[in-house]
Amino acid sequence: MPRKKATPEESEQTTPEENELAARMSNPTGDALRQFFSLDFRELDRDLTEEERNEWNAIYASYRGRSALSGIIIGVDHFVNNYGNDNVQDMYCATVIPYRVRIIIPATEMWMDDFIVPDFAFRGMVGAKIEFVITRVEREAGFAVASRREAMRNRRYYFSRHQELWTEGARTKCQVLSVGPRRCIVECHGHDLNVTQRELSYAAIADLRTFYHPGTELSCIVKSYDAEKGKLNISVKEAKPNPYDGASTRHPTGSRRQAVISGKYAGGVFCNLPDGTVCMCNYSYQYEDSDFKIGDIVILRVQRFDDEKKQMYGKILSKW
Repeated sequence: MPRKKATPEESEQTTPEENELAARMSNPTGDALRQFFSLDFRELDRDLTEEERNEWNAIYASYRGRSALSGIIIGVDHFVNNYGNDNVQDMYCATVIPYRVRIIIPATEMWMDDFIVPDFAFRGMVGAKIEFVITRVEREAGFAVASRREAMRNRRYYFSRHQELWTEGARTKCQVLSVGPRRCIVECHGHDLNVTQRELSYAAIADLRTFYHPGTELSCIVKSYDAEKGKLNISVKEAKPNPYDGASTRHPTGSRRQAVISGKYAGGVFCNLPDGTVCMCNYSYQYEDSDFKIGDIVILRVQRFDDEKKQMYGKILSKW
């Protein structure tokens, strides 16, 4: 039977927000929403402090209007709940507590489908600041469930519609989410990106966890953006001047300099000078590789510069 069209007078009686709520309540998952509106909020919130009431109001607003909230992950828990029916939920969840209410984000609602999640990622997100949308309110039990994926979709949509944000060379910010020894995950305008040490810093870093932590905000520049595929490419290190520029003047060939061994690779030794310049070194003939460890302070002699590769070369003369 064809559906009767609403008259103009009937259409004017409801707002777009009310129409969206009606659509959400009519779909198969609308039971939770109908349960939410059946609650006696005046009675439930009667004894709350002002801070607690403000917190719950923000949660209610996010649930009703799909607006984003933000918070810091304080832990990753194993969560089991059956919501009072046969729909048992057994999962790992990130926990955010803005003030007193526990908000959980299941691992399945943390990442977008186009992102390959490294093994270290989820449990290493404690301290990361994230955005999320409330998807379920368990008011009587005192907690809420949220989705980071939904907030990321909204951020991506906004980013794609504002060309000044993704023009090549545009400066912006990214948030560190999780850090491993050789790479870390950052979020930029709704895009989660795997960033290697080489893309983060001009200096060689043996273990990124020494310098980067979840929750750190980094400056970066946009390298490219494919709006059709939703692929964003950024550079953190290129947001800063390259310390190699002017290095031949600061450290002329033949000069001796103090440096710190930051890494070893294929027989070469990466040494960081105090100004951030990296010098790739060999050992003097009297030394063996086992005589030096990462973190040792050494004296090196500058031997040559390769402007095409932007690389300085030298030889380790002694420990300092």
